Amino acid sequence: MTAADQEEGMAMQVNHVRHVLAVASGKGGVGKSLVSAMAAVALAREGLRVGVLDADITGPSIPRLFGITTHPEPSMVGIVPPQTALGIRIISMNLFLDDAGQAVIWRGPLLTSAIKQFWTDVAWGDLDVLIVDLPPGTADVPLTAFQSLPIDGILMVTTPQELAGMIVEKAAGLAQQMHKHILGVVENMALTQCPHCGERFELFGPSHAQELADRIGAPLLARLP
Repeated sequence: MTAADQEEGMAMQVNHVRHVLAVASGKGGVGKSLVSAMAAVALAREGLRVGVLDADITGPSIPRLFGITTHPEPSMVGIVPPQTALGIRIISMNLFLDDAGQAVIWRGPLLTSAIKQFWTDVAWGDLDVLIVDLPPGTADVPLTAFQSLPIDGILMVTTPQELAGMIVEKAAGLAQQMHKHILGVVENMALTQCPHCGERFELFGPSHAQELADRIGAPLLARLP
């Protein structure tokens, strides 16, 4: 990221991002990155200009989901993010590493600084929607994203287990305390369907997504298989 340090903040003069959508959960392993990637693809197929900011600095997975290995390039105005075949612009810590399996062993201040730089120093250009894939938890990085980025709405991702719902409710509480609008709840890994007989099975137990949505005052938008 140091390649564009001397141009810090210049990207903000040329960027025009109309909407910022965060994907959060509080719980790890529920599929935040999958929902982020699917939302980005769906919006791009509708003709919108889309970017994805991978805010999970220590556990990034967005580049792998899109099959992107290209390193970002420096420019006169900031860091130029690589693009997918659909034109989705991607920025992630893994794209700055020589080895995608290399661990990022950073303390909180460095993590939060990286999130701010991904917003201020990346030449996103003209976007209709920037999707921010948040890491688990309600600490430094999600808090910094809520405070530093102009987030218009949040998708909360959960799974059928009651434990997941409890943690998601904590993350929803953080969003509400930060006065961020929760657009709705997406339940991932809700069920599977037998390829032979078509019968559906709820492998992780009965859904609690509607109950969660009711408690946090947001609609249930989807149950993903």
